[in-house]
Amino acid sequence: MSGGGGVMLAILELGDFVVIGVLIAVLAGGSAMALARTSDARRLRRLDRKLDLILKHLNIAVPDPAADAGISAEVQALADAGEKIQAIKVHREQTGVGLKEAKDAVDAYLTGRLP
Repeated sequence: MSGGGGVMLAILELGDFVVIGVLIAVLAGGSAMALARTSDARRLRRLDRKLDLILKHLNIAVPDPAADAGISAEVQALADAGEKIQAIKVHREQTGVGLKEAKDAVDAYLTGRLP
């Protein structure tokens, strides 16, 4: 080496650039997806609050899915016929509630119907 502190540069080949590019894309993509999920959750909460305000302003009562008023005639007929599992399934399809909520709703209906 002649004079001063020389800097040695590594020469990258095309394959090296491809690997670096893939790593950057994967790392950036994961961060973007996490950010999108957070953003979607925030937007969903805002929409939910706005919908609640609109319903309140219009004096529209949304029945509780666990209350009798929240169970359709079809679900009631299935439950009355002893088809509890089918009633839960149909209630989930109609309302979009989870399994526990649908089971609780059908159970609440059946409990209210028992003598």
